Amino acid sequence: MTTDPNHSPLRDVAQSPEATARYLADVQRVLLDIGKNLETLAIETRVHLRETHVEGDRWYHARLRARPVEKALGNVLKNLNNLTEGLERSAYKRRAHDEAVVNTAQGRKEKELERQRKKNPQPLQAAPNPPQEGARTQNSGYSAPTSIYDLGRESA
Repeated sequence: MTTDPNHSPLRDVAQSPEATARYLADVQRVLLDIGKNLETLAIETRVHLRETHVEGDRWYHARLRARPVEKALGNVLKNLNNLTEGLERSAYKRRAHDEAVVNTAQGRKEKELERQRKKNPQPLQAAPNPPQEGARTQNSGYSAPTSIYDLGRESA
């Protein structure tokens, strides 16, 4: 077994849509666990900062001082949620890419067959036995009687 210095463990993952989906699901699971911890941290931070009053404060001063910290943690949570959604989208698009590659090869074959048909159209075949005069043909289009009143007449 030779060790390739340029070999990356993610190279094998990137080559398979199923492996990519599993890997991204694992990363997403870890991020969601981190997200739960960050949500708890944001709540505890909010409670602590809003309870921290300085002498001479009005009732809303602690809330105003806490707002930038709360906003920063809220942005982190929002970005984390966007990241997990992006991981889901990436796994879906990776699978769609492989399906598109397979469909492209098949589509090219179909287009080539269609081009061949256009270049070499099949000649129209003449009717093998033309209908005899006076004999009624089944399903002859406009010349067939259209109602019981037309049965005695031949159409022109």
